[in-house]
This record gives sequence, structure tokens and C-alpha cells, in this order.
Amino acid sequence: MTLPKAFRRLWWATGIDNLGTGAFTAAVPLLTVTVTHDPRLVSLVSTAAFLPWLVLSLPAGALADRYDRAGLMWRAQAGQAVLAGATAVLVACGAAGIPVLAVAAFGLGAGDVVFGTAAQAVLPDLVAKPLLHRANGHQQAITTITAQFAGPPLGSLLFGVAAALPFGLDAVSFAGSALLVRTLPRQARSRPARSAVRDGLSWLLRHRALRTLAALLGVNTFGGQLANATLVLLATQVLHVGTAAYGLLLAGAALGSVLGGLVNARVVARIGARAALLTALAVNVVAFAGVGLSPGALVLGAFLAVNGFATTLWNIVTVGLRQQLVPAELLGRVTSAYRLLGWGLIPVGTLVGGLVAHALGLRAPYLVAGAVRGIALVAALPVLVRAEGDVHRI
Repeated sequence: MTLPKAFRRLWWATGIDNLGTGAFTAAVPLLTVTVTHDPRLVSLVSTAAFLPWLVLSLPAGALADRYDRAGLMWRAQAGQAVLAGATAVLVACGAAGIPVLAVAAFGLGAGDVVFGTAAQAVLPDLVAKPLLHRANGHQQAITTITAQFAGPPLGSLLFGVAAALPFGLDAVSFAGSALLVRTLPRQARSRPARSAVRDGLSWLLRHRALRTLAALLGVNTFGGQLANATLVLLATQVLHVGTAAYGLLLAGAALGSVLGGLVNARVVARIGARAALLTALAVNVVAFAGVGLSPGALVLGAFLAVNGFATTLWNIVTVGLRQQLVPAELLGRVTSAYRLLGWGLIPVGTLVGGLVAHALGLRAPYLVAGAVRGIALVAALPVLVRAEGDVHRI
């Protein structure tokens, strides 16, 4: 079976969107460190970017189940294009300090909440269930290639030419993606009652395996952002990585994620979903400790690449599991509830990461995050081992 044309349009839109996002991701911390070297302020901008996942996840899920999902996606990206364009103008005028960057990061993050929730929920509308693993792998691969591999070096390069250019590229990419998404087939929704916003959370909390995975994701993303919030300072201040090399470092780290997106569906088929989950979680712990102890940029990039491979393996298994277990009419709300539990602690992680780096040094966040992830894995292990019926359905 081949993937349908509608999915290929979504795939292209994802790639175009994430190319600009990758450039933005590299440019924002580089611009931030030209304003301040205080890790607390650097982490504040990252906090603003992820705060929408805490406050908007449940409403976004209700919207995805109530309205046409493709329509929500292109409208969200059109709004992001306007905001990114305005940010580019402010950067060009030298008026983009920490408050401007924090507001821009929050607004673009809000668009990502709506787009990301609707995008995961729309995939089963476009692709037959036997092809979901394959489609998710392709989506993960193109996201990684553009957002982590191609986008950050391009953003760093453009930033070196003119600080406003990466933000302008982000605006153009949002607009191009919105035009493609607008061509996707429309899907009528039954429009659940407004009071049904909490239904997705209730369904998730009753499902032992999925709620455990969501809680585990929450701890892991908390630890991940605790570490990554000050990565730019670790790279530039401790390991003396230059502006252009910083983008290359992120691109090198993305190689593991790209490889994971291409082969991890086969890994799951070979060793099974439960073994793949446990392997990914254990490798993440080791990779974070390795990043914190890295003596140079090459070793740092290698451990980031290993972490990217394992994270992609986790994503492919857990996204496919949700798409197959959750009823179609609840998928948007359950996805948003899952992300609320799984991503809601990210803003807290970024703030804690800034405080840890300020108090204990720029290597400490990765070591603390590795310990947190290890403890979470040990705590969740009994449930994951017993959840054979659910995990082996994918």
C-alpha cells in the first residue's frame, strides 16, 4: 500500500513549516545571548515558548474534535506567519529585547499547540491504520530533517548575515505551509458539546497504559527542558562553539533523529513495541549524562544524536499507540490531554534549568536531568512490563 496524495501534501507542508521553525529555533537563543548571559533570562524565553502547552492544550483538543482539523491547521499557521513577520521587523529595528522575544515565543507556541494537536488527530483521517507507523515515521523524519538538521545551520548562517533574516524565513515558511494545508480534504465533525473539553482527559486517566506513558513523558520532558534550556550557554561559553558552529552542532545532533525516523518503524517490528519503549528510555538516561560530561563539541553532538534516535523511537511507538487505541471522535481531545500531561511541565523545567545552571554550573542541568529520567524509568517499569495487552497492539 502506498501513502495517499493528501498525506504527501501534509508531508510537504510539515517540511516547509519546520524549515523556518528550525531557523527560528537557532536564531532565538543566539539573539538572546547578545542581550544577556544570565541563564535565568535565557531560560525565560524557552519557558514562554512552551507555556501554551500547559494553558491551551485542552481547549486545542476540543477545537480539533469540534471543527475541521485541516482548517484549524492552516488558520493557526497564517497567524504564526503574521507574528513571525512582525518579530522580524522588530529585530531589524533593534527593538527585540527579552520581552519581545518572550511574547513572540509564546504566540508562536500557541499556534504550535493548535497545529500540532490537529495534525496528529488528522493523520488517521488521511491514512489507513496499517500505514500509520509508516506515515508517523515519515512525518518524524521530515520534521527532524528540516527543524533540526537543515533549519538550525541555515538560521545560524542567516543570523550571521542579518539578525532579522531567520525570523523572516520563519514567516515565509508558515505562509507556504498554510497554503498547502488548505488543500487537504475537509472532514465534517459531529461537534461535541462545549462541556466535553474534559472528556479526553477523563478517557486518558481511565486507560492505565496511556496515562502511565503520559506521566512518564511529563517527567522526561521536564528533565529534557531542564537540560536543554541553557544548551546554548554550555556550547558557547563552556565549549567555545561559535555562532555558525552552534547551528552545525544542532544539525549534527539531528542526524540521530533522522536515522530514527527512517528505521525505527522496522526496529519496532523486529523487537516489539514494549522492548523499543524501554530501550529508548534507558538510552535517553545515558545520553543525557554523556552530554553533561562531554569534553568537547564533537562528543556533545554525538550524545545529542544518540538521544535524538532514542526520542524518535519513543515518539513513533507512543503516537501510533494513541492513534490506534483512542476512538476517532475523541482523538483530538485525548491527544491534547496527553500533551497537557506530557508537556505541561516543560515551562517549569526551563525555569528550573536556568536556576540549576546559575547555581551549579552549565554542565549540571544535563546531569540532573539524566538522574530524574532514570528515577522515572525505574518507577514506571512495573506498569510498562505488565501492560502487554495494550503495548503489543501496535
